[in-house]
Amino acid sequence: MKNGKLKPLFLTVLSGVAIIGMTSTVVTAQNSKPRHGMSKYDTAPNSFADLAEKLLPSVVNVSSTAKVEDTVEMPELPQFPEGSPFEDFFEDFMGKRGGGLGGPALPAASLGSGFIIDAENGYIITNNHVIRDAEEVRVTLHDDSTIPAEIIGRDEKIDIAVLKVDAKKHKLVAVDFGNSDKMRVGNWVLAIGNPFGLGGTVTSGIISARQRDINSGPYDDYIQTDASINRGNSGGPMFDLQGNVIGINTAIFSPTGGSVGIGFAIPSNLANPVIKQLIKYGRTKRGWLGVRIQTVTDEIAESLGLDEATGALVASVTKDGPAEKAKLKAGDIVLEFDGKEVNAMRSLPRIVAETPIEKDVDVMLWRDGKKITTKVKIGELEKAEDDGLLAANDNEDVAPAKAKKTTIEAVGLNVAEITPSARENFGIPDDVDGVVVMKVEPRGEAAKKGLSLGDVIVEINQQAVMSPSSLADAVKKAKKDGKSSILLLVNREGDVRFVALKFGDD
Repeated sequence: MKNGKLKPLFLTVLSGVAIIGMTSTVVTAQNSKPRHGMSKYDTAPNSFADLAEKLLPSVVNVSSTAKVEDTVEMPELPQFPEGSPFEDFFEDFMGKRGGGLGGPALPAASLGSGFIIDAENGYIITNNHVIRDAEEVRVTLHDDSTIPAEIIGRDEKIDIAVLKVDAKKHKLVAVDFGNSDKMRVGNWVLAIGNPFGLGGTVTSGIISARQRDINSGPYDDYIQTDASINRGNSGGPMFDLQGNVIGINTAIFSPTGGSVGIGFAIPSNLANPVIKQLIKYGRTKRGWLGVRIQTVTDEIAESLGLDEATGALVASVTKDGPAEKAKLKAGDIVLEFDGKEVNAMRSLPRIVAETPIEKDVDVMLWRDGKKITTKVKIGELEKAEDDGLLAANDNEDVAPAKAKKTTIEAVGLNVAEITPSARENFGIPDDVDGVVVMKVEPRGEAAKKGLSLGDVIVEINQQAVMSPSSLADAVKKAKKDGKSSILLLVNREGDVRFVALKFGDD
């Protein structure tokens, strides 16, 4: 635990602990009706018994084993006289009689939960981390029968895996996905799982928060709940009061490894499109725009003339990507994408990922103090990853700097031209131009915002920086025009980002 923050703990049980099949069910009380102004999700249940009984058969336990090639090496045993009691002792415990420590290492086991979504074809959903590196996967049904399962597809980015079992030999009970977007903070939810090997366990709670980002992947959008979920609940379903799956339980925050009332589930509306792709193609096919983005802060918004901090700021454009072909450039702020409003930076990756490949979409941008709309043809993220395009960043061609060192007191910076020796000393690529930071005043604005020796300032207020003097002139002009800050585009070892600096006192 660092800085007082708890790390997310994924719910797989390792080694010899059985998993809990997480089945959640919620039942509205008989003869109870939603009061005026309340939705069908808002009525508090008197009992979960009916729904739990109905939904338990749809939840399964998932176990996987990974093959371990190496054997445990043990030192050579000492020689004892025949019949010595020490001889029997070492034979028993050092593996000479077979199956002991000197034999093959036991395979690693992983245990989790899952749920059936297609009884006819035998499709089962679980977390990817439950079956990661698995050589063999087995599923235990509600009637305690255990059957082998095939991995149809997996997605590491949102931690989803699709399994398939033989549906002809066993009676399967499937459940449907609900609409997670309709769920509200405070709605009742039900979870059914197999925590710590105790067997089918039903727990209830409410939705504590939505759209949680726990830094587990690029599309974090978790539902937070206080329903008790623990190790072994990974991959199990979270149900609404209608018995529909609105989440897939995946992680918890915990200082002890047990439930403290903070659990996280993947929303059904995020998981469902991915599951359909895994079943159809055996892999995902996500949309790809080809930009690196960052958060629009109040200072950045003010620097670009935007009334409020909204949208996603384009920090760089990937060479040969869809965005470059559509003439998007660093400094653009994406306000809308395919008719969907981009309220925050973190919402854009998911919107793009869920957009069909090859689709021409309208993108509304904030550029040069006004809104413009352009069209972009969406590419495929996985193909871009395979082609190595995601590592490429586009940098504008500007003339080489020729000026000498310059101190910019307003933000606490000392910059210089990029000479051949500077490129060698700081590892600056030949295609990156601008000015290099030579000194940062410890108490200055630049230091507060994290600028450091060797950073390259490529742009100021969306204009190319040609030399140290041109940077200084741009700062003076911004102050003269009544601006309270400047917006820099900074390249640090190929990582490009925007940094807004407020002016200090003269």
